[in-house]
Amino acid sequence: MIISELIVGLGIRRTGVTGYIAGDVLYVLTRKHPSFEYAALVRSESSAARVREVYPDVRVVLGSLDDADLLKREAAWADLVLHAADASDHEGAARAIAAGLVEGHSESWPGYWLHTGGTGIFTYFDTVENRFGEPSDRIFDDLDGVEVLTSLPDEAFHRNVDKVVLECGTVHADTVRTAIVCPPTIYGDGRGPISARSRQCYEMAKVILTKRHVPIIGTGLATMDNVNIRDLTQAYLLLIEAALGGNANPEIWGARGYHVTSTGEHVWGQLARTMAAKAQEMGLLKGDGDTKEYQMGKEEAFELAGFEAMSWGLNSRCRGRRLNKALGWKAEHPSLNDEVPGILRSEARRLRLL
Repeated sequence: MIISELIVGLGIRRTGVTGYIAGDVLYVLTRKHPSFEYAALVRSESSAARVREVYPDVRVVLGSLDDADLLKREAAWADLVLHAADASDHEGAARAIAAGLVEGHSESWPGYWLHTGGTGIFTYFDTVENRFGEPSDRIFDDLDGVEVLTSLPDEAFHRNVDKVVLECGTVHADTVRTAIVCPPTIYGDGRGPISARSRQCYEMAKVILTKRHVPIIGTGLATMDNVNIRDLTQAYLLLIEAALGGNANPEIWGARGYHVTSTGEHVWGQLARTMAAKAQEMGLLKGDGDTKEYQMGKEEAFELAGFEAMSWGLNSRCRGRRLNKALGWKAEHPSLNDEVPGILRSEARRLRLL
């Protein structure tokens, strides 16, 4: 039986362990299931040394996402692959993982693939409708409207990689069970061995703390979903434990296995104002004068802080209900608004302002 074999020993292949998402998942997973056999893809020897120091029982695999043969071989070995290293945009890596899982598994011994996508895919409609820094009332739904999410236009951000995963999980449904985990804006301190910092909200905090600007894109009314890193990790853990049980529920895996992990929603302009006010209240703004609202367009935002700043003018709204219905997943950790002081404090420490 798959269940008994998986309990005896599970070979888990992980990419992105030095990063924010996979690092946090590994932290929880190795504590809850210390007897499993883990392999982690790491790109540099210096990072590998740190991973070995923290996780001496994890088998470190040196390589990159461009090492297709390596990825294929490791995916064939693994019972479960969690892919979170530039997962949503590296098509070659996704194809190698798919090939390895198909080659290494069978109907009697299926492989599982937890692929990390991203709700940036939903910003496609802002692009085609030439909307930037403006609100949108388009809200997706991963439960009743999952077919919309799995058939977005090919030009949409991340869509090329989503298609590789969906094809693998449908054409080879008997041997490979796939689930796309689609996080929105992530916040909170990670517990990984190297990277503990997210990007969008933390880059905003950096701008406020160092430039005293309150960045407002357009009207400031663009809206995105969000999730606490620890709630996101719990979503992965629930899916992993479903795999341990040999779960084959078509509402979780394959053609309908598209899980948006959103637990809250924020308006970018309002978040910037809240951050600035809280930074002043906490005494984190050095020098004279108050913060000032600074309006900018797409090009200026990109020059300020790359795509993270551009995202402050984009809409990405989706109700994540599928995992709640299938596995009981729900928010248990502080909201983004409650976490603002922590974001500011951690960024101030990183910038050596504290």
